[in-house]
Amino acid sequence: MIRYALKCEAGHGFDSWFQSAAAFDSLARAGHLSCAVCGSGEVSKSLMAPRVTSSDSVAEAPKAAEKSVPVLSNPPSEVEKALTALRKKVESTSDYVGKNFVREARDMHAGRIPERAIYGEARLDQARALVEEGVPLMPLPFKPKRQLS
Repeated sequence: MIRYALKCEAGHGFDSWFQSAAAFDSLARAGHLSCAVCGSGEVSKSLMAPRVTSSDSVAEAPKAAEKSVPVLSNPPSEVEKALTALRKKVESTSDYVGKNFVREARDMHAGRIPERAIYGEARLDQARALVEEGVPLMPLPFKPKRQLS
């Protein structure tokens, strides 16, 4: 396992663990990385210092590990709670249209299909084009869960 310090195009910094350097590269090429703060898909490694330990600190590491509490066991912050609530609200009150989001949004705006709440995926240039056309939309601060259908 390897831990990388990451940053998004908006400058948010966060850490994430990967199986290997190759696993990070593969996920990045496939577009499966997103900012933990804003959801941006433009994520890259940021400058980080190597973690170097002396032989004394290696011997003490098991003792320190026994006393430490994993970060994941901490209660969620207010921001994490709000994002979770927003995700649940969107998923329960909207239809997931996946990669068809742009077409569905345009068709609703033009009156070709009935209006309904939808969410899905669009590239940044596609979203900008929709906004320029007057189609009301809002970027979500999370990536949609992939749904089968």
